[in-house]
Amino acid sequence: MHSTTPEQTRRNFLGRTSMGLGALAAASISQDSDLLARHRKTGPGMGLHHPAKAKRVIYLFQSGGPSQMELFDYKPALMKVHGDELPNSVRGDQRLTGMTSGQSTFPMVSSRMFKFKQHGNSGTWISDLLPYTSEIADDICIIKSMHTEAINHDPAITYIQSGSQIPGRPSLGAWLSYGLGSMNENLPSYVVMHARTRHPEQSLFGRLWGSGFMSSQHQGVLLRSQGDPVLYLNNPAGVTREDRRAQLDALSALNKSQQERFADPSVLDRIKQHEMAYRMQSSVPELMDLSKEPESTFKLYGDDAKTPGTFAACCLNARRLAERGVRNIQVFHRGWDAHGNLAGEHGNQCKDVDQGSAALIKDLKQRGLFDETLVVWGTEFGRTPGAENSDGRDHHPNAFSVWMAGGGVKGGTVYGTTDELGWAPAENPVHVNDFQATLLRLFGLDHERLTVNHRGLGVRLTNLGGNVIEDVIA
Repeated sequence: MHSTTPEQTRRNFLGRTSMGLGALAAASISQDSDLLARHRKTGPGMGLHHPAKAKRVIYLFQSGGPSQMELFDYKPALMKVHGDELPNSVRGDQRLTGMTSGQSTFPMVSSRMFKFKQHGNSGTWISDLLPYTSEIADDICIIKSMHTEAINHDPAITYIQSGSQIPGRPSLGAWLSYGLGSMNENLPSYVVMHARTRHPEQSLFGRLWGSGFMSSQHQGVLLRSQGDPVLYLNNPAGVTREDRRAQLDALSALNKSQQERFADPSVLDRIKQHEMAYRMQSSVPELMDLSKEPESTFKLYGDDAKTPGTFAACCLNARRLAERGVRNIQVFHRGWDAHGNLAGEHGNQCKDVDQGSAALIKDLKQRGLFDETLVVWGTEFGRTPGAENSDGRDHHPNAFSVWMAGGGVKGGTVYGTTDELGWAPAENPVHVNDFQATLLRLFGLDHERLTVNHRGLGVRLTNLGGNVIEDVIA
C-alpha cells in the first residue's frame, strides 16, 4: 500500500516534518476545525453557554413557500381591495421574480376561498385549511413577521438552513451536532427524511443537511422510505455480520496506522462512521418497523401513517427517533410553490401535513417528551398579496409565517405582525438570522460564541447578524 502513496504531497511533507506542524497542517488542509477547536475549548459537545430549554428538535420544513395569507396571517382588509392594483407605495423597490415581473398588472387577491376562525384559549387565527393544527393553537407560537433577502428557492432554502445564500456552509443540524454532540450510540445525531408529495416540482440538495467545512460526522443521514432505509447499509449477498465485523476491524487497523503517521482527524471520522454504520444495521430496521405501534397511534396520525414515506409516517418516525435519543430530526415536504391553482394545490398540501403535524405535538405531550422537544414548522419564504396568473401567488421574501412549539417556547402566542395587506412586517420583524439565533438559544447555545475556525475566520451560523427573540421563550 505504501508504494502507491504519493510521497511528495504537501500533507505528507508536513506530516513527516513535525507532529505538531503536521497536526496543524492536517487540520487546515482537511478543512476540519476539531483539533483547533479543542485548543479553544470548543467543538463537539463543547458545553452550554446558557441553561438549555430543549434537548432535541424536530424540524418540519415545508419547502416551496406556503402562503401565509391562506394559513396563518388573516388579512380581512384584502377583501376590500380584492382585484385592485398593488399600489407602488406599498411595493416600493421590492423586486419580483421573472414569473410576475412581466405581468402588465399585479392585482391584489384575498384569501376569500378559505375562512379563518379563532381557536383555543389564545384566540389564535388559523385557516380552515388546517383543522387539526387549530386543535393545538394553545401549544404553538406563530411568528408572522419573518423575512429574508432571498427571493428564489435555492438561495432562500440554503439561507435558512445554513445561514448563507452561498452553498458550502454547515447546516443547522450540523451546528447542533457540533455544539452539543450526540445523545445515542446506535443512531446518527442528525437524521433527515423526505416526505412524499403530490407536487414534487422543487429539488432538494444534500448540502441542506450537510456539514460543509465541518467534520463529516456532523452531516445529516437520509432515511429512505423505499428499499434500504440507508443506502448500502445492508451487507451484500454472501457476507455475514461476522464477516463485516472482521472487515471493519482490519480497515480500522489500517486507518489508525494512517492517522498515527499524519494526525489527520478526518481518518478518525471515517472510523467512527464505519462503526456507526455497523451499529445501524441493527438499530435502523427496528426503528422503521411500525408493526408494534398500537392502533390508537394510527388513529392519532391518520391512516396515511401506515404508508411509508407519507408526511404522517415521517412524523411518526420522528417521534420514534426522538424516543431513541436522536437530537436533530428534519422532515422535508415539498410542493408549496403555488404559482397557479393555489387553492387546489394548498388544499392537497394541507391534507398531507395537517393531521401529522398536530398528531406529533399531541403524541410528544402524552409521552412526556414535549417540554424538551422543540418542534418547528417552517419554510424559506412566503407568497405575495398580489396575484400571479390570476389564481397563484409569487415568491415573497418580505413576510412569511412559521410556528414553533415545545422546547421552551411560549405556547398560545403570536409574535410579530404584518401590514394590512401582508406585504411587510409592521411590528417585531424577525430576520432569518434572528430565527436561527433563537433556535440555538433554546438549546443553551450562544450564536455569537458557537464558531468554527475556517481558513482563519471564526465562522458562525448567523454570520454577522442575528438577535435572540426573547419574547417567544418561556
